[in-house]
Amino acid sequence: MNKTLKYLDKPLLFISFLLFIFGLIMVFSASNVTAYMKYAASPYNYFIKQGLFLLAGIILFLIMIRFNTKFYGIISWILMIAMLSSLVALLVVGQAKNQAVSWFEIAGFTIQPSEFVKVVSIIWLANYYEEKKDKLSSWIVTLFPILVCMIVAALIFLQPDLGTTIIYVVLVALIFFSEPIPKNMKIKLVLGVMGIALIGLVALNLSGKKLILERQLERFNFLRPCDRLLDDGNQVCNGYIAINNGGVWGKGLGNSTQKYLYLPEPYTDFIFTIMVEELGCVVGVILILFYMFILYRILVIGRESYTNRGCTICYGVFLYISLHIFVNLLGILGLIPMTGVPLPFMSYGGSFTICLIAALTAVERVNIETGIRNNLKTEVPPKIKKKRKVKTT
Repeated sequence: MNKTLKYLDKPLLFISFLLFIFGLIMVFSASNVTAYMKYAASPYNYFIKQGLFLLAGIILFLIMIRFNTKFYGIISWILMIAMLSSLVALLVVGQAKNQAVSWFEIAGFTIQPSEFVKVVSIIWLANYYEEKKDKLSSWIVTLFPILVCMIVAALIFLQPDLGTTIIYVVLVALIFFSEPIPKNMKIKLVLGVMGIALIGLVALNLSGKKLILERQLERFNFLRPCDRLLDDGNQVCNGYIAINNGGVWGKGLGNSTQKYLYLPEPYTDFIFTIMVEELGCVVGVILILFYMFILYRILVIGRESYTNRGCTICYGVFLYISLHIFVNLLGILGLIPMTGVPLPFMSYGGSFTICLIAALTAVERVNIETGIRNNLKTEVPPKIKKKRKVKTT
């Protein structure tokens, strides 16, 4: 265990811990009014739940950090099968929330399998392509995990959860193109997918069915949200008002006015706007700089890894966090359609919090393995050539 602690990436660990604590404070500040006024619950309701999620994440960290990433590969197969089964089960017994059947409800907590499957897929793909690195010229070997991930994406899309589907597809595609797969296979796959997509769209058009639901199409009308304040532009426009209220230095922690039911769930997707309203744009910029530092550290760890598995895990986690930051912030700023994606470290949510901790733990484990290997190389003494004895007569 001493070796494990020795080779942890301390800057990444410290900044991550700091952001999780800050996020917990912001969840309390953003949720206490909604919990009391809208749900008649304790103002501490979401704060306590988020604290429990963080505690569960810490326990998971202490377990995961002890095992080699090779062991993650064995577990990822089991978890991938479990995720596929749970996504199928959702279509039968899942709980509808925000017009999507994406959650199981257990003992007052909701579990979102589509969130877990992102991290499971990163680790599964990393281990699969490491194990099969000498057989990547085979179409069957190379495309098998992509076909599995396509099934996963289809099941998420059927919930329907367009935002998560897009993030998952982009994540898997970028991981695939980062692997040492022959270039001609990558080109043929892209052309094949484009052809299948075109045929599918034509078939849907001829059948009179729509690929995207009407309410999903409405999200693409994201420009000038305040012109639709009483309609679908309500949340984004109120987010603008919150940011404008905060100005440079903010109104003070706990002093947001937009959390008074102007924003339906200010402690989830729109927590950044509440943070800026209370603490100002300065803190918003500092948060983005912290994000950049975390992403930089993940890339450094991936670059220094001595295995393709370690590189893929780090680059996959980098993409996972980057996509969430990018989609959330651009969505609340009205630059892209709002898709309901949580902001890393800040947003309330058990599934995403635990998955984020698991992803960062996998990165730390990669750094530990690199550190142990580098240390062993320096500890091995150089071979000393024996001098021949010269015979004297």
